[in-house]
Amino acid sequence: MSAAPVSLSRELLPKLVTTLREGYGLAALRADAIAGLTVAIVALPLAMALAIASGTTPDKGLVTAVVAGFLISALGGSRVQIGGPTGAFVVVVVDVIHRHGYDGLVLATLMAGLILVAAAVLRLGQWIKYIPEPVVTGFTAGIAVIIFSSQIKDLLGLSMETVPADFIDKWPAFWAARDTVDVAALVGLGSLALILGLRRLAPRVPGFLVAVVLASVLAFALGLDVETIGSRFGGIPDHLPTPVLPVITLEKLRALLPAALTIAFLAGVESLLSAVVADGMTGRRHRPNAELLAQGAANTASALFGGLPATGAIARTVTNIRSGARSPVSGMLHAGFLLLFMLAFSGLAAYVPLAVLAAVLVVVAWNMSDAGRFLHELRAAPVSDRVILVTTFTLTVLVDLTVAIEVGVILAAVLFMHRMSETVSVSESGEKPELAAGLPPGAVMYRIDGPMFFGVARKLLDVLDRAGGAPRVLVLDMTTVPMLDATGADALSTLVGRAQRRGAHIVLAGVQRQPLGVLHGLGLRHRKGAVIFAGTVEQARRQARRLLAGTGGSPDATVH
Repeated sequence: MSAAPVSLSRELLPKLVTTLREGYGLAALRADAIAGLTVAIVALPLAMALAIASGTTPDKGLVTAVVAGFLISALGGSRVQIGGPTGAFVVVVVDVIHRHGYDGLVLATLMAGLILVAAAVLRLGQWIKYIPEPVVTGFTAGIAVIIFSSQIKDLLGLSMETVPADFIDKWPAFWAARDTVDVAALVGLGSLALILGLRRLAPRVPGFLVAVVLASVLAFALGLDVETIGSRFGGIPDHLPTPVLPVITLEKLRALLPAALTIAFLAGVESLLSAVVADGMTGRRHRPNAELLAQGAANTASALFGGLPATGAIARTVTNIRSGARSPVSGMLHAGFLLLFMLAFSGLAAYVPLAVLAAVLVVVAWNMSDAGRFLHELRAAPVSDRVILVTTFTLTVLVDLTVAIEVGVILAAVLFMHRMSETVSVSESGEKPELAAGLPPGAVMYRIDGPMFFGVARKLLDVLDRAGGAPRVLVLDMTTVPMLDATGADALSTLVGRAQRRGAHIVLAGVQRQPLGVLHGLGLRHRKGAVIFAGTVEQARRQARRLLAGTGGSPDATVH
């Protein structure tokens, strides 16, 4: 017996509720508190760095990590998911701010949140898994390259009035400014070396935070002339902003819809990918639609507080798991610890050099690129997947992330349909003796193997042309046709019309339930005398003999 369908309320139930129902004691709280503090230490410099890379102020990243991070854990469908700002949004956020200002980004994030809520209610969570892997790998690696490129100025302390927006123009500009490298390069490159060294020699030590603190102390103690958060942004507020609803007009909604859809797509894909990674590490199963609902609520709330788009963060989620997290409480505590840091230590953030945050983002970019997987797919994947990978990557870097995703998905769909159409075969009784067995002269049988969709409709229309005008009865063995779409059915209907004009009958043998429903729905059964449905191939052979003998229909065939 098939399992009963899960109700929508069950699909949207937060894992926090499930955890509390199972029983939650002091030992679990202690483990979650340690994990939450560990992740907060990792997330603190990341949130500021990602906000700066996105073209805004560091406090926006902290607000996002606190507000969205709390809601993603409290409402999400994963026990150990950590949410907040991520590198995947940097390119989109920079573009939206450039085109529509920060107010436009806030409204686009709000719209994306509502789109994600709708996607959860419509149970679209399970559909995310159909996004092709080469598309995800391609645009993620492309984003990593863009983030890396955007940090060169601060990493090396280059003196440049403006940094070109286009990737191709950035590097000649960096090269032209190479003589302006200053002491910030020592801070940036030294921090980068420290982070990588700690990762290799002491992986449990929070390298990002150690580098930020040490670089800040040394820069202040030695009086280094480097740009800091305070000199560029004036420091960080010691409180959360008051929620404000952005100004909404129909014109703005139309202009920001593409950006909102991109943000919603990225939030949905990355959060569910992160949840899948967490499932693999913990042996648990997440609820995809509950996760989408949490992402929707989190992005809506982040927008109201003036924050950035948010999603599940794979690296921070993995850190949470390795630190011993047992429930969503760890993610909620991570947000609470970040708020505490913001309230207590906001004044000290002004002394953080931008070069060390650039070093943090260089490491983030390298992690995002997943170079090993990218190169493996480039070497070992089928040619079609390699084309998708390279196309998506190239368009992300050189054109636009939205265009890259659209083209990548469409290209993947077209190539998939091509591969599927190649698997569908049509065999003729003249070529296969086993099909010709039992057929009277004047009858021809064709066996169709595989789904009949619009990608293979042309093959179906070629059947009668291949048969020529001689057959008086054309038998189509559809026993192994599991699926028929509207285009395939229309091609079959065209085939029937051609057969009628030539005075031939068509017998459809072994039609399965789904194809039969489509044919009936399109009215093919109403073509009286043209089509006969036979339950089996043997019944179709007997029906062909009767038709050629002039006896018409039979008890074992349905005539329409």
